[in-house]
Amino acid sequence: MAPPAGQIRPAKYLGAFVLIVVALYALVFFTGNGKATPKLGIDLQGGTRVTLTARAPDGQTPTEEALNQARTLIETRVNALGVSGAEVVRDGTNLVITVPGEDSEGAKSLGQTAKLNFRKVVGSPLPNEQPAPSSSSAPPSTSGSAPPSSTPPASESAGAAPTTTAQGRPAPAHEGQPETTGQPPSTTGEAPPSSQPPAEQQQVDCRAVFMGQYSDDPTQAITESRQCRQDPQLTTLDPQTVQQALQAFTCPTNDPLLGNDDPALPLLTCDQKLEYKYVLAPVTPPSDGSVKEDDYSLYSRLTGEDIDNAVSGTDPQGAGFIVNLTFKGPGGEKWGKFTSANVGQQVAVVLDSQVVSAPNINEAILGGSTQISGQFTQREADQLANVLKYGSLPLSFEASEAETVSATLGLASLQAGLIAGGIGLALVFIYCLLYYRLLGLLTILSLALSGAVVYAVLVLLGRWIGFTLDLAGIAGFIVSIGITADSFVVFFERLKDEVREGRTFRSAVPRAWVRSRRTILSADAVSFLASAILYVIAVGQVKGFAFTLGMSTVLDLVVVFLVTHPLVALVSKSKSLSSPKLSGLGGAVQAGAEQRAGATAAKSTAVKEV
Repeated sequence: MAPPAGQIRPAKYLGAFVLIVVALYALVFFTGNGKATPKLGIDLQGGTRVTLTARAPDGQTPTEEALNQARTLIETRVNALGVSGAEVVRDGTNLVITVPGEDSEGAKSLGQTAKLNFRKVVGSPLPNEQPAPSSSSAPPSTSGSAPPSSTPPASESAGAAPTTTAQGRPAPAHEGQPETTGQPPSTTGEAPPSSQPPAEQQQVDCRAVFMGQYSDDPTQAITESRQCRQDPQLTTLDPQTVQQALQAFTCPTNDPLLGNDDPALPLLTCDQKLEYKYVLAPVTPPSDGSVKEDDYSLYSRLTGEDIDNAVSGTDPQGAGFIVNLTFKGPGGEKWGKFTSANVGQQVAVVLDSQVVSAPNINEAILGGSTQISGQFTQREADQLANVLKYGSLPLSFEASEAETVSATLGLASLQAGLIAGGIGLALVFIYCLLYYRLLGLLTILSLALSGAVVYAVLVLLGRWIGFTLDLAGIAGFIVSIGITADSFVVFFERLKDEVREGRTFRSAVPRAWVRSRRTILSADAVSFLASAILYVIAVGQVKGFAFTLGMSTVLDLVVVFLVTHPLVALVSKSKSLSSPKLSGLGGAVQAGAEQRAGATAAKSTAVKEV
């Protein structure tokens, strides 16, 4: 037979709660790594967060398909870092990379488009005037070059080079440098002539572009860069005009052409350190059949898609690190034909429109493998190999925000969050003890059990769905303390109202629960809906706040229904514990007695008057 409305069997509910707690902690200790430690965000344990802003090659808004494909590729690169807890999240047209731990600096380079080309160097590279090199007589020193002081002339390096690799030593202008011949120059200006119609040519000031002045509109800036820096005549001009174009050009700090160059056109660009300037030949020949299929004297026809694998390693020829490339079958054939046709000349390894390395080709390289060598650190070599290995991104990205939090600062943030939570709990405990006494103790016990359940859920969510606790999440838990305590207050105040009406503690509990239950459910439903809406419309760390607040609200209902109400029902059945002075209901009993006495006196007076 079921008990009357509001009356329950406390042991049944408490037993159900105990089973839930046992099940949760069994999953915590006997699944996964068995450690009862939640995953912490970078603001608590240290790490790096990078926000990448996407842009399509034409400057338009990126498509959903391109963004999802880019997220998948970057996620693969993140996983290759070997750092647990890393994640890649879409935020509109942005991608947010979060990599916890001390070894997270590599996340800042994960947004590289990895648009890799091999281009022949036309003429000789010149030093950039903006970041002036340490010595004007030293050869170029890109990120893929050997130290300037140790670079021998081309004739010496050709004799000393291994027979299977191209060494990363971009050479300066010297007597032995092959010259590119072609049609006479059609202009004597500082900027190369444009192949665009006159009406379009007048819209672009190539002198301004060469000085690094671009339109504020990304689409227009890309158009300006292509028109002036990818002029088809760059490979047909005489060497003197090519050098004039190089002298007039200044390496832009923020290059709109980054990752957006056309491989079918020549390219005027710089190395990754913005120290030297290059004129590079097209990657692919014209499609009109004017170039023979076996003519590799100018066109390498090699892109990142021809790479089968990329592995970093130490340089067997000296100090530093290299990236060993293995080409796919057709790629190896192309590389062999290109190096055979260009012995003694330079080939630029171009990543995202910038020169990584410009080695001299000492001899034909057959066998389908080569290496990018130079002054790489181990981290740089690993990053480059990672980028090349996992393919090109369909979009260009720029790091609009990059934040690195040290482990020490993260620990300080965690301690501050715990102190704030502890102060909030202490204030709630003091208030409950002073105002509710024994019922206050039940509140404290309920909050402690709620905390145990929340902690277990946090550990499991971090293990199952990768949920990380950050400062915003801790703030959500601190706010939820008030929501949980509010449920207790609603129940206890309704209990006092029943006692004031003359009911005993025991008889007041079921009636107070029935009347307060609807209020508790309504309040928690409003709080949960607010958290859900905030989670849907919010971005970044605010989602963590909304998630923890909503989760705590749901667990609040579990604790109130399975712990607080049964415990109060148990106390009400004990003669010693249900004492008004001990239970904190003494004031309500006294107020009820005074009200009834007043009502009785008023009734007696009215009878006498009648």
